[in-house]
Amino acid sequence: MGFTVEACTVYRYPFEHVVSSFLNKYPTPMEKHITAVKTVEEKMDLSTGIIYRRRIATCTNIIPEFLRKNKILKVPNIYLEEESWLNMRKRIMTLKSHCLTWTQYATLNEESVFRESLENPNWNLQPQRTLQGLNLHRKALCRLPGQGSSTMYLKLLHRLL
Repeated sequence: MGFTVEACTVYRYPFEHVVSSFLNKYPTPMEKHITAVKTVEEKMDLSTGIIYRRRIATCTNIIPEFLRKNKILKVPNIYLEEESWLNMRKRIMTLKSHCLTWTQYATLNEESVFRESLENPNWNLQPQRTLQGLNLHRKALCRLPGQGSSTMYLKLLHRLL
């Protein structure tokens, strides 16, 4: 079971500004649920000039308290991993991110590509394209400790995510 969402956004700013803003936007007082972002790996391929970064984001668990009666959902933080490949020569940045929390029960992935606009390559960034997929692992949900029907949890996770 899964779904895909595609969105397209045009940023009316230069490529360098959009990339810098995206890589430095968290944490911020305006987004209280993302408490930390740590770069755990960064390297440059000297032959291509591509900069690879791997970062871990720490987010507060925003699942409503009444659902956290299930000990699996009762965690203080949710962790996300983000990988990015920045190619300044071709003026393109690819991002892939996924949730590291609850991976034995569900997977959630997101992919985005930032590139200059064909209509205005001097300063306008072409659409950001995002794909999100959710795959619920039914066998793992059937083994939830002390819980009833796995169908109930499939529906619950589908609504939450």
